Amino acid sequence: MRPLTDATPKPLLKVHGKPLIEWHLEALARDGVREVVVNGAWLEQQLVDTLGDGSRFGLSIAYSLEGRDHGGALETAGGIAKALPLLCDATGTRGDDAFWVVSGDIYMPGFRFDAAVARRFAESDRLLAHLWLVDNPPYHPTGDFGLDAQGLALSGEAAAHGERWTYANIALCRAGLLASVASGSRAALGPLLHAAMLDRRISAEVWRGAWENVGTPAQLDALNAAT
Repeated sequence: MRPLTDATPKPLLKVHGKPLIEWHLEALARDGVREVVVNGAWLEQQLVDTLGDGSRFGLSIAYSLEGRDHGGALETAGGIAKALPLLCDATGTRGDDAFWVVSGDIYMPGFRFDAAVARRFAESDRLLAHLWLVDNPPYHPTGDFGLDAQGLALSGEAAAHGERWTYANIALCRAGLLASVASGSRAALGPLLHAAMLDRRISAEVWRGAWENVGTPAQLDALNAAT
């Protein structure tokens, strides 16, 4: 996204006059979520200065600042692991070890952070994550994951011969998914998802609404030009 991100973190780039991350914050508040943790690394202080304590959205926002504390981004799994003490009871002993995860640079304006879906996931005995998938965009034609008849996500050989979709970068997760990631370490999320899929502990569903992973200035321009 350079040169746009030379001076602005990607989640603060605007679509239809509103920073990408604010579309998510407004949707979370609309759907009853009240506590949010924002991960930051690149130009992270701008996120704090722009979003504040979250009260103008009807939220309480806490910040997990990877740049300040570790000198840079910890990747997705590392960032979630660092934020776990703010997100939930990571031990699971109080039953509140489930949480939403959404990338700050995707545009998904019609998505509902459905409390009933979140409650069913939190009450499940086995699942470590529930993912939303989308049709494969032109820049990722082979997709990421498949789905079986029971709604469980498939990866690797299990997904090689069926239809595949692209991970939309939005999910419900449980703290146990990050059990192998030490706080403050760099770690990617993909290997954890693949391992849990092999153990049949990841479910998924396909999202048919508007979605865009804003990865280039041209994509951003196209979104802003669309009515």
